Amino acid sequence: MDESDGEALAAREWRLIREERWPGPMNMALDEIAAETAAAGGPRTLRVYRWEPSTLSLGYRQDPDTVDWGYCAAEGITVTRRQTGGGGIYHDSHGDISYTIAAPADELPGDLVESYRRLCTPILDAFDRLDVPAAFAETGRPALHDPACYLRELHPAHDVVVPGDDGPRKVSGNAQHRRTDAVVQHGSLTYAVRPERHLAAFADPSVDAATFRERVTGIEDHADVTRTAAVSTVEEALAEWADAAEGSWTEDELARARERANEKYGSDAWTRRRPGDR
Repeated sequence: MDESDGEALAAREWRLIREERWPGPMNMALDEIAAETAAAGGPRTLRVYRWEPSTLSLGYRQDPDTVDWGYCAAEGITVTRRQTGGGGIYHDSHGDISYTIAAPADELPGDLVESYRRLCTPILDAFDRLDVPAAFAETGRPALHDPACYLRELHPAHDVVVPGDDGPRKVSGNAQHRRTDAVVQHGSLTYAVRPERHLAAFADPSVDAATFRERVTGIEDHADVTRTAAVSTVEEALAEWADAAEGSWTEDELARARERANEKYGSDAWTRRRPGDR
């Protein structure tokens, strides 16, 4: 991001909502509410959050038959569906650090790749501060299990990897939902890899834990840092990027988000819908 981009960001009202713990449907509802707030002239939002309980978030068009619903129910893993595409992601309550950036659409590049480059700037900065040698993927690796986001073919626009002698290993996935009036980018940074639980949430993944480990890495594999310290680093990188003030949700936003979570993101009609259903 050049100096003019930084000045443009700082000239607008941004709030940083430090890490909160929410169930999966509420996390997705809050992303939607943040977009509505920004589009209506309210503050742009930077948020960091934890999934409590652990959650499997499905891609917008993902077939529900790819989920092991019995395992998820037995292990207390919530299942919800994102507004963004791609494969499913198991968000471990300890092993995952998630973030969202929401801003009016006319304040961000129309080009998708350029938009990813701009909005991932603070994420790459956070990895740099943590001494994790992460960068956008440059070369693809063949998909191993398409329903699982972290086992799909790497995409240079939004997949962040740690290079290695045996090939790049994914450490962060990022996705955008582009409305006519707002853009929401959210992403997952892996702090600790939980391959057995990640794979078990899917039906017949045909990949073992060792193979998963060859494709995915976490912050704790590269840096001697606690999860708390890693979260603080992500928060500070986001805040400095946009010159954001620490903020919080309004009571109205929380009420709307709870309603949206109950009616939409927590419903079977949304989560278990089949590809092509509206």
